[in-house]
Amino acid sequence: MVTLDLDGVTDKAGLMDRCAGELELPDWFGRNWDALADSLSDPSGWPEGSEERGLLLVVRGWRGYAEARPAEWQVAEEVFAEATDRGPGLFVTLGPGGSSEAPAGRAG
Repeated sequence: MVTLDLDGVTDKAGLMDRCAGELELPDWFGRNWDALADSLSDPSGWPEGSEERGLLLVVRGWRGYAEARPAEWQVAEEVFAEATDRGPGLFVTLGPGGSSEAPAGRAG
């Protein structure tokens, strides 16, 4: 499992920077939507051993971005879905909307 924490991200540039850093995307990552889908769906860039087992990417702290730029966030969600469709064994899920929020069903 890999967690992508988007707390404090409010635009596409911030999302791309956070993805590049936290997900350790390859040097060729062009910080655009197509490159993000390509990078996420490429098992050779996943943590060691994930190629065989699959990879769960939990996106958390996303609510601020979704509220600040709803149209961009919709594109981001579509990119995550596209990467999941293209990358066998890749699963992307939205965790808590804010970094300080407890997961659903748990006391905070």
